[in-house]
Amino acid sequence: MEAKSFILKDVPNSDRPRERLMSSGAEALSHSELLAILLRTGTKRESAVLLASRILNECGDLRGLVDMSIAEMTKIRGIGTAKAIQLRAGIELGRRIARSQQGELPTIRKPADAANLLMEELRYLKQEHFVCLFLNTKNQVILKETLSVGTLNATLVHPREVFRAAIKCSSASLICVHNHPSGDPTPSPEDIALTKRLIDAGELVGIDVLDHLVIGDNRFISLKERGHM
Repeated sequence: MEAKSFILKDVPNSDRPRERLMSSGAEALSHSELLAILLRTGTKRESAVLLASRILNECGDLRGLVDMSIAEMTKIRGIGTAKAIQLRAGIELGRRIARSQQGELPTIRKPADAANLLMEELRYLKQEHFVCLFLNTKNQVILKETLSVGTLNATLVHPREVFRAAIKCSSASLICVHNHPSGDPTPSPEDIALTKRLIDAGELVGIDVLDHLVIGDNRFISLKERGHM
């Protein structure tokens, strides 16, 4: 027997995501309900909530959805280009809000300050991203730039790219940051060797490398604090 199609109008108003958000606040909604609001509509056979639940099941979790491209999203049944664009826009807004700072330029006083600035941006990525925070003489971040995107377990970056960018923005010092897609921030021998190369290059051009952070899943390691610098 063919299953009956299920659409949102069959759901009581009090259980609909938009109505629940209005009455109870966004924090009361599940991942599926919030995703359903971004999707706006479902399919002929599924409500937006059921479609959202299936998307999360197919992705594994929110983390699996975050790093998907528009092309990858449209491979999921029920997601066309328009819905994929809506999701990517929502994800990117969330990322920008997470790393935004109000008022003055963010100041780095300790490794955790740099880690907090980039944690939400880097922790879910499936490839290694090598990012530099370029600082002025007051240790304020004047520029953040992604200099390399590597494979699943290796980032390729050369000191010339790092210091070319540093000189271009008149940076007094810099902090290197990259993520480990495995979620484990333990630095590899390659991470330590790269750090030493960057420190040596920085001494030649007069720009200090203050630290190198490795970002995992909601945790990080400072190579300076570990004694590798």
